[in-house]
Amino acid sequence: MSDGAVLHVKGQVLAGPDDVRDELWVVGGRISYDRPAGARDVTTVTGWALPGLVDAHCHVGLDAHGPVDAETAEKQALTDRDAGTLLVRDAGSPSDTRWIDDRADLPKIIRAGRHIARTRRYIRNYAWEIEPDDLVAYVAQEARRGDGWVKLVGDWIDRDLGDLAPCWPREAVEAAIAEAHRLGVRVTAHCFAESSLRDLVEAGIDCVEHATGLSEDLIPLFAERGVAIVPTLVNIATFPKLAEGGEKKFPRWSAHMRRLHERRYDTVRGAYDAGIPVYVGTDAGGSLAHGLVAEEVAELVAAGIPPLAALSATTWGARAWLGRPGLQEGAPADLVVYEADPRADVRVLAAPRRVVLNGRVVG
Repeated sequence: MSDGAVLHVKGQVLAGPDDVRDELWVVGGRISYDRPAGARDVTTVTGWALPGLVDAHCHVGLDAHGPVDAETAEKQALTDRDAGTLLVRDAGSPSDTRWIDDRADLPKIIRAGRHIARTRRYIRNYAWEIEPDDLVAYVAQEARRGDGWVKLVGDWIDRDLGDLAPCWPREAVEAAIAEAHRLGVRVTAHCFAESSLRDLVEAGIDCVEHATGLSEDLIPLFAERGVAIVPTLVNIATFPKLAEGGEKKFPRWSAHMRRLHERRYDTVRGAYDAGIPVYVGTDAGGSLAHGLVAEEVAELVAAGIPPLAALSATTWGARAWLGRPGLQEGAPADLVVYEADPRADVRVLAAPRRVVLNGRVVG
C-alpha cells in the first residue's frame, strides 16, 4: 500500500463485545467509520475483524538463558505479530528493546523493566537479584525504565525448605508498592504458590502473574481489591515436566507443582466467576515459543471462561486495562482479520487472514 492508499475492511468489524459494524476505513494509518471522499487507491479486505491481539505476559529479548541479541528479539516480535499479537506487555526483560518502538512493522510493547528478584531466587541472568533493603530503590529505578509497570518475583523455590516460598518480607513489599504507586506505575508479580499472595494483595499490588496458588480463601480478597490475574496456562502446562525434573532433589516442590497444575482450570474459573479480571498472557520468551496467543485463549475457554470473555481478555478488555485503544474512531489501525467468526470458535484465532499494523497490511 502506498502512503496515500486507503484500506477498506468489510464484513463484521468487532469493535466491542456488543458493537459490531459492517465496515471500517483506514486512512493515514488510522481508523475511520466514515467513507473517505474521493478515495482512489483502495484495498479491500473481507472477514471478521478484531483489535490487534494482546499478549499481556510476554518477554521479547529473552530466552531460556537470558538476554538475546537484536536479531533474535526481532524474530520473536515478528512471530508474535504474525500470530496476530500487536500489543505486548513485556513482563520483565534484561534486554533494551526500545529500538522496536521505531519499527512500524513490529508490535507495540509496554515494558515492565527488568524483573526484580531476591538473591539466588530466580532464573539465572534474568533479574536484578537484591535483598529487601534495596527493593524500594530498584522499584524506583525500573519504574523509570518501564512503561507504567514494574515486575517483582513474588515467590520461588527456597532450596533450604525444598519448596516454593515468598521472596520478600511484608514490610518490604508494602514500601516498594507504595513507591511504585507514588511514581504513577502499576506493580505485578510472578507468583506460583499460595503463601506470598495475601501480603502482596494487601500491600496494594495491581496484578499477579500465573496465580496458580489462588485458593478459595484468597479469591474474595482479590475480587474486593480488583487485582487482575494473567494465568499463562500454556506455561502452567509445563509444570508436570518441571516436577519430574526436580523430583529427586526437591520432592516437596515437585509434589506442590503437580498440585498447582492439577487444579489450574478450577483456579482460573473460580477467579473469573468471582469477578476477578483475567487477561491473556503466554509467558513466551523464556522456555516457551512466541506466537502462542491463540493457544492461551483456547486454554481459558477450556478452563470454563465463556468464549466472548476469553476474546475480550486478549482484545477489548485487555486493551482497556492497559490503556491502549482498540477499534475506536481515530485510533491507530492495529487489527486482525479472520475468515470465520472467532466468537463462535476461538480456535479461529490461530489462523489470521490479514494482520494490519499501523494501517499497513503486514501479514
